Amino acid sequence: MDSVTSDARAPLSASADNGLKIVVVGGFGVGKTTLVRSVSEIRPLNTEETMTQAGEAVDDISEVRGKSATTVAFDFGRITLDARNVLYLFGAPGQERFWFLWDRLFSGTLGAVVLVDTRRIDDSWYAIDRLEHHGTPFIVACNDFGGPTHTPAQIREALDLDPHVPLLDCDARSRESSKRVLITLVEHLQSLHARHGAATAEDALTAPEPAL
Repeated sequence: MDSVTSDARAPLSASADNGLKIVVVGGFGVGKTTLVRSVSEIRPLNTEETMTQAGEAVDDISEVRGKSATTVAFDFGRITLDARNVLYLFGAPGQERFWFLWDRLFSGTLGAVVLVDTRRIDDSWYAIDRLEHHGTPFIVACNDFGGPTHTPAQIREALDLDPHVPLLDCDARSRESSKRVLITLVEHLQSLHARHGAATAEDALTAPEPAL
C-alpha cells in the first residue's frame, strides 16, 4: 500500500460537536485522492495500490497514462471549519469495478463533490446519477488538467445539471483551491437548508386551521 509523504499538518483537535460527512466522487483518475490529500489537516488515510499490467484489462487507463496507483477502497481526510464543526472527507474509488462501494459511502453523507475531468465528461454521469438517486446534495468541480476549455453552459448541458447545482473550476493540487470547493459545498448546503426551512414555514402559514 502506498505510504503518504509526511508534511506539516495541524494537530488533531478534541472531538467537535458536529462531524459532517462529505464524499468526493467522480470517474477514474480525476483527482479525488489528490484533493483529499491537499486539503486534509491530518495525514490522510489512503487505500492506494500500485497499478499493474493485469489491471489494464479491467480498467481503461487510455486517458490517464501517467497514473501509477489507484484507490481500492476510499481515501479519508479531515478539515476543521470552526471549533464545533468538522468535515470528514471520503474519496470514493473511481474504477467501475469498485462502484458497488459507493452506495455504502453515501450512507449518512451530508453532501458530495463531483470531481470532473472535462476531457472525459462521460465518466461523471454515473456519480451524478447515484447521488440524485440517494437524494444527496452535491456540487460539481472541474479539475484543471490543461485540456480544451469549455464554457459553464457547455458543461451544464453535457452533464444535464440542474440550474441550482453550483459549478466551479478547481486545481485539486492546490490547498486553497480545494478549500474553496468545500466552502462552496457548505454554502450550498446552508442555502438548501434555509430554503427548506422557509418552505416549511410557508406551508405552516397556509395550512388550513383545524376544525373545532
